[in-house]
Amino acid sequence: VQLQASGGGLVQAGGSLRLSCAASGRTFRRSAAGWFRQAPGTEREFVAAISWSGGSRYYADSVKGRFTISRDNTKNTMYLQIDSPKPEDTAVYYCAADRSDGSRWYEAYYLQSEYDYWGQGTKVTVSS
Repeated sequence: VQLQASGGGLVQAGGSLRLSCAASGRTFRRSAAGWFRQAPGTEREFVAAISWSGGSRYYADSVKGRFTISRDNTKNTMYLQIDSPKPEDTAVYYCAADRSDGSRWYEAYYLQSEYDYWGQGTKVTVSS
């Protein structure tokens, strides 16, 4: 599976932005996936995750209520809708996919080590 993240850019605080993660390979449709981000000078952190069917979604507390993760398996694409962004959301956003959607993922969805495939990242800058 190869992942290509896009949609980043400059957005004003309180605006909105949608990130996309396009995947190649049919296995993505059966793979759990997620978004992580890395701000300058910090470690990469979990943002949101979604099961292969979209039936289970998880969020970091810092983005809950403002970000929405979704996927369209007919298009092999995952999305991250960012509403009411804050300057502290400024980071490079990475999409990632697991090899499958096994039971272990539901306990470890927030761990980078759980994901086997990574996109190159797309930069989001939120101005105040």
